[in-house]
Amino acid sequence: MAQLWGGRFTGETDALVYRFNASISFDQIFFEEDIAGSIAHTAMLAKQNLLTRAEADAITQGLTAIREDVKSGKLAITEEYEDIHSFVEAVLTERIGEAGKKLHTGRSRNDQVALDMKLYTRKRVQETKTLLRALLETLLSMMEEHLDTYMPGFTHLQKAQPVTLAHHLGAYFEMFKRDVQRMQDICVRMNYCPLGSGALAGTTYPLDRAYTAQLLGFTGPAANSMDAVSDRDYLIEYLSAASTIMMHLSRFSEEIILWNSNEYGFVEIDDAFSTGSSIMPQKKNPDIAELVRGKTGRVYGALMSLLTTMKGLPLAYNKDMQEDKELTFDAMDTVTGCLSLFTGMLRTMRFHKEVMAESAMKGFTNATDAADYLVSKGVPFRDAHRLTGQLVLYCIGKETSIDALTLEELQAVSPVFEADLYDAVSLRTCVEKRLTAGAPGRKAMEEAIQAGRAFLEQEQKR
Repeated sequence: MAQLWGGRFTGETDALVYRFNASISFDQIFFEEDIAGSIAHTAMLAKQNLLTRAEADAITQGLTAIREDVKSGKLAITEEYEDIHSFVEAVLTERIGEAGKKLHTGRSRNDQVALDMKLYTRKRVQETKTLLRALLETLLSMMEEHLDTYMPGFTHLQKAQPVTLAHHLGAYFEMFKRDVQRMQDICVRMNYCPLGSGALAGTTYPLDRAYTAQLLGFTGPAANSMDAVSDRDYLIEYLSAASTIMMHLSRFSEEIILWNSNEYGFVEIDDAFSTGSSIMPQKKNPDIAELVRGKTGRVYGALMSLLTTMKGLPLAYNKDMQEDKELTFDAMDTVTGCLSLFTGMLRTMRFHKEVMAESAMKGFTNATDAADYLVSKGVPFRDAHRLTGQLVLYCIGKETSIDALTLEELQAVSPVFEADLYDAVSLRTCVEKRLTAGAPGRKAMEEAIQAGRAFLEQEQKR
């Protein structure tokens, strides 16, 4: 058992206690972050004359070699070590001798693990942002392609008014755009370096914390040493934002599952993102969309777990905080995996435009426009609403649509109806005359797409 704290103890740690306490099985995931932090700490110690140049060079070269050997598979991280920090320091000392024992000067595992987790999370935040941007790019391309693809818009899962597929996809563009912004907010707030905080009260060594922060790409050092070692807000923020991403993906997946059903027939999912049945040869199942929907609860669970872990902890560091890792790592893998797969599925889907347009017509989505037509002819809105309702009821009885009625049938409901009604209630007119900002009309949608492009261009510069 390789441990960093044996001096106080005379007896051996119980094997079961050791295994229960150890974190090497999961915290080895950030061995590169641990080594990067140690290299920066070494540079700072040398700058402050707490290490000689020869010692600093030996430590840096030793750490770099360990990193490369682990990456190549030449050196294995084994569970004889309590955690990744113990592994790195023990191997370093074994390789370079006494100088390796000086690496931990002015440092505690508390600020070390806080640093490692921040560096790793910062990397995963950037990865999540990159995947979100790829999804937004896909959505924008699809919006451009489907400016004239008409479909029913829904409220209460009932057909309401005609929109375009571009407009429907644009709603999800706005959701995922906010997700990108949330990730950016996390980056800004979390980007303060905990290293140099020690166990909780700093250190008596003359450390240059600002220099260490600069070397590691932080805005500056964390302001309070107790907060620095016990802060997990950034993880809670990430998991909260990840939960929101998964909620958006789940909503979208639910719609794709519905659209893919025989009853809707709006879309066909590519074979590469579908599966079949072991017994029913006709089946082509939307399993990727269903799994994304299902895995949403998994990410929610990680958020609830960490919130529950942190809710009763006094300052500063407590071992409970070791529970911040496994479920967070799983949530990070889940959300990035779902984003990647969902984008691929979306990019390869085929939409049945005729079916979507026919569904919009058969669902009386142009009824509001028929009422607006009457209003334009001087009929009070309340009367127009009643007359159009009667018109819809008549169509239901005849199993037809408003635009399929004869002029005589229309005028039997209201003599105000004239031949120009047919153009007024066509899908194209219903959509195109809606030109207010955010509406589905072509001009409004072209402006929305242009704004989306500008947002992505700005994001690329960050």
